[in-house]
Amino acid sequence: MTQSSRTRSLRRYLVAGVLVWLPILATFWVVQFIVELMDGTLLLLPERFRPEAFFGFPLPGLGVIFAFLVLLVTGLAVTNIVGRRLVAHWESLMHRIPLVRSIYGSVKTFAESVFSSTNQSFRKVVMIEYPRKGIWSIGFVTADDIAEVSAKTGVQHVCVYVPTTPNPTSGLIVMVPRSEVVELEMSVDAAMKWIVTLGVVVPPAPAVLRRAAAEPAA
Repeated sequence: MTQSSRTRSLRRYLVAGVLVWLPILATFWVVQFIVELMDGTLLLLPERFRPEAFFGFPLPGLGVIFAFLVLLVTGLAVTNIVGRRLVAHWESLMHRIPLVRSIYGSVKTFAESVFSSTNQSFRKVVMIEYPRKGIWSIGFVTADDIAEVSAKTGVQHVCVYVPTTPNPTSGLIVMVPRSEVVELEMSVDAAMKWIVTLGVVVPPAPAVLRRAAAEPAA
């Protein structure tokens, strides 16, 4: 075996090892981060009710169960008449505080847009010519119509969020005429996977295009 073939074999083995361990370590890191974040909710409990007081040592992951119960109980509490009134009074108080009202209102609006089953934000994958003509970027429609912009320009505009890669949580919003937005059939999950993998994992073509491509060959 020559030196070059040994080098290629060694490189192939190293790449194979990386492909096995990298997803495992990344998944472990993300899960560990979420568990540690959720375990922080145990600080809401009095010290005598924390796991350390009962077992003498912390129990990783117990915070996930506690956070789930807190969210569930909170949801049950605010869906009745009394709970809705308490939430309304609380939001009224938040909106009276100059700096807090901007942060609280923005986060609440964003959460309602993302988690609402009737809202179409982040549920439509599109591509637009950005940052210049002839160069296409993938994005997500966050608002179907921007009233003031559409009125001032005389053309209906939509708001598109263009994420960065490999971190889709950072990006920018652009206002694009609806006629220049090309809607895609790929799912949001597929588009996110495409972005996170730096474009390596290309979403499969829709069934209609696959059938059209197969017909000439048939």
